[in-house]
Amino acid sequence: MSRSPTSRLRVRASTTGSAAGPSLRPAAPQTARIEIHSFETVTLTDRQFLTGTKEGNRARIGGELRLPLGTSRVPAVTLVHGSAGVGANVDRWARELNGIGVAAFLLDCFTGRGIVETVTDQSRLGSLAMIVDAYGALELLSKHQRIDASRIAVMGFSKGGFVALYSSLKRFRQMHGPADVHFAAHIPFYASCYTTYVEDQQVSDCKIRLFHGTADDYVSIEPCRSYVARLRRVGKDVQLTEYRGARHAFDNHLYSPPVYLPDAVTTKICPREERPDGVIVNLETGRPFSWSDACVTRGATVGYDPQATKEATKAVKAFLISAFKLPA
Repeated sequence: MSRSPTSRLRVRASTTGSAAGPSLRPAAPQTARIEIHSFETVTLTDRQFLTGTKEGNRARIGGELRLPLGTSRVPAVTLVHGSAGVGANVDRWARELNGIGVAAFLLDCFTGRGIVETVTDQSRLGSLAMIVDAYGALELLSKHQRIDASRIAVMGFSKGGFVALYSSLKRFRQMHGPADVHFAAHIPFYASCYTTYVEDQQVSDCKIRLFHGTADDYVSIEPCRSYVARLRRVGKDVQLTEYRGARHAFDNHLYSPPVYLPDAVTTKICPREERPDGVIVNLETGRPFSWSDACVTRGATVGYDPQATKEATKAVKAFLISAFKLPA
């Protein structure tokens, strides 16, 4: 028996009411200006990041800032790409954001470092290192004359979803973030939640909204369910929206029909935990995690889901309209 489109959506949320929220304007192209910005960052190993080390390999990375119509100060969202780099889904989200009067900064963590992709080798750039990049983008945007520094969110996809989620940790922000500004909201898409970090329940008091497909064989949704449950038990404003049958990268129309990636590195059966000395331990072996561990496998599917994309777009725009107090 076929199911109605709405039967595919399940919301795990602390609030009641319509997931759609207020009525939303269509995403007509409304980019008024495009600016290219670059800034200095540092490439840290996981251990360097977790122990608060500031010294590492220097790099200059950049991004594209797309500003909406008008001359007034506007909110902004930093968009953090996944392991394949800045792609079609990031471009589409930028246009959707401009359509509701929000600036979009398409952060590129790869090109300045000479990286094309980490799909086949995640050791090329650690996800924790990309949190440093996101904090750098936050600082850059906070000084822009058109951006309201109190209304800057971070949204990311897969590897970038990890960044959007864990940049909310107060400990990480204190070690690596700018002193006088913080993200106003965190929006992770199909993020990895496999590692338990020290003090990872002490997250920002801002809202965190996760989106994930239940058929994701690249990055499992189950660890995120557990993490969200832990955060909610300590009173954090976090919600996980699940899309039944949706695969990894469900918001990228280029993956239609679904594409199997035989060389994609996956760690979906590698539960990990940070120890106090900044070492991430593989809980299956009790030893420091390595990309050569037996639990590291290859092969995953990415696939576009138009209904999940439609619902997620509606939900994210409604969330930002409410959080940023924009006209509906």
